[in-house]
Amino acid sequence: MDNSIRQLQPAALWGHFADLNAVPRPSKKEERVIAFMKAFGESLGLPTSVDKTGNVIIKKPASNDRQGHRTIVLQSHLDMVHQKNSDTQFDFNTQGIDMYVDGDWVKARGTTLGADNGIGVATIMAILAATDISHPPIEALFTIDEETGMTGALNLEGGLLDGHILLNLDTEEDHELTIGCAGGLDLTAQGSYETIAGPANQQAYTIRIKGLTGGHSGGDIHLGRGNANKLMNRVLYTLQEHNISISSIDGGSLRNAIPRESVALITADKAKNDALHTLFTALAATLKAEYATTDPQLELLIEDATMPEKVMAAAFQNKILRALYACPNGIYRMSPDIKGLVQSSNNLARVLIKDGSYSIQCLTRSSVDSEKTDLANAISSTLELAGASVNRNNGYPGWQPNPDAPIIKLMSGLYEELFGEAANVNAVHAGLECGILGTNYPGMQMISFGPNIFGAHSPDERVQISSVQKFWKYLLETLKRIPKA
Repeated sequence: MDNSIRQLQPAALWGHFADLNAVPRPSKKEERVIAFMKAFGESLGLPTSVDKTGNVIIKKPASNDRQGHRTIVLQSHLDMVHQKNSDTQFDFNTQGIDMYVDGDWVKARGTTLGADNGIGVATIMAILAATDISHPPIEALFTIDEETGMTGALNLEGGLLDGHILLNLDTEEDHELTIGCAGGLDLTAQGSYETIAGPANQQAYTIRIKGLTGGHSGGDIHLGRGNANKLMNRVLYTLQEHNISISSIDGGSLRNAIPRESVALITADKAKNDALHTLFTALAATLKAEYATTDPQLELLIEDATMPEKVMAAAFQNKILRALYACPNGIYRMSPDIKGLVQSSNNLARVLIKDGSYSIQCLTRSSVDSEKTDLANAISSTLELAGASVNRNNGYPGWQPNPDAPIIKLMSGLYEELFGEAANVNAVHAGLECGILGTNYPGMQMISFGPNIFGAHSPDERVQISSVQKFWKYLLETLKRIPKA
C-alpha cells in the first residue's frame, strides 16, 4: 500500500481507511473485520456490542456542547465486494487491499478498492475516536453482509438502538441526498443435463469475453453496459449455425456486479474451421462496434483448446441457449413518477454450466414490490421452460421516500448554505439498508449521503480525495445542527 494515503486530509479518516483495508472482509466471511471493529470500540473505552448476527454497535456520549440533543445513528456496512481483473494475482481471503494515490483519486491495483462502504466505516471510526468534534449522542451501527443479501440489516433486532435519526454513509455521489431505494430479490436456477462424448473429427476452442466495464448492478444498470453472460450467449447462439457443441460456460461472479468476463469451451467440425473463424471475427467486430462507447476495452477471443471428454446433449444446449437469450436483463421499467429513476431491473449475474449441472443467478430489483414479483415471475418462467428449478431468496424491501422529514429539510438547506447550490435529493435504484432497518425502527428518520465513489463493484473502483474532504465538512456541520430532543 502507498503510505502517502495516510498523509491525506482528513488524516484520521484516511488512516482508519488504511487500517480497515488491511483486514480481509469479504461478504459472508466477516469474522476478522467484526473482531477488528469490536477491538476498536473497546480500545476507546466506549460501550461496544456484537449482536447475534455479527453487527457491531458502538455508542458514544454527546460532546459537552451537545448535551440533550437527539441521538443519531451513523451507519455503514463492513463487508466489501471482491472483484479483480483476470490477470491480477490476489487472494482476498488473506491479503489487504493494495491502494495508491493517483492525482485526486485513491485506487487499488487490479482489484476493488473497498471504498464502498469502507469510506463510510472509516468516517464513523474517525468521529468515534475524536476528542475535538462537536456531536450529539452517537450510536455507530456497522452491519455485515450488505453486499450479498443484507442479512445484517435484515436480522438487526428492534430495541437495540435509541436513535431518532439515521445517517447512512453509503451514497456514492457527493451532490446527492438519497431518501429512497429499490428492494431486491435473488433468483437461482439450477438443474442437471445429459452429456455425451465429444464428437469425433472435432476441434476444441476456448472463447473468451473480457474487458467489459462492469459496475454496480443497481446504480449502473441504466448505462447500457455490456453483460458478459448475455454477450457470450449471443456468440454461442450465433455459432450454432456451424453445429458447435458446448462443453462448458463460466461467466460472471457476484450477483450485484454487472458481469465483465465469460469463458466457454466448445467443439466444432475441423472441416469448418475457416468458416467458424470468419463468422466469429465478424461477430466480434459487430459487438465491439455496438459497445464501443460503453465498453471500449471489450475483447472477444477464440483459441485452440484441448478436446473435452464430454459436451452438452444437443437438446439441452438448444434449450439453455434459448432460455438465456430470453432471460430479461437490464432495465425492465423506468419510474413513471420520478424522472430518470430506474424502477425495475434484472442482472443476469452468474452462469455456470459444466459437467452435467448448471446454476444461473440473477439479482432482480424494484422500488415497487408488486413489480419486483412480476419480473421475478417472468425470469422464473423463462428458465423453468428450459427445465430449471428456480429458488427465490434474500428478498429485501425498498425504502419509500419521505421528503418532508425534518432531517431531509435540514440537510438539503445546509448543503445549499455550504456549497452554494442545491443538492440532488433523490431515490436510487441500488439497494440500501435503510428500507430494511426501517421495518424494525419505523419512526426513525433516515437519509443517505457520501463522497464520490466511481466504478464500485469493479476493479476500476476509485474514491475522490477532494470529495471526501467535502463530505467530511458536510457531515461535521450536520452533527452540529442536529436539534435538541
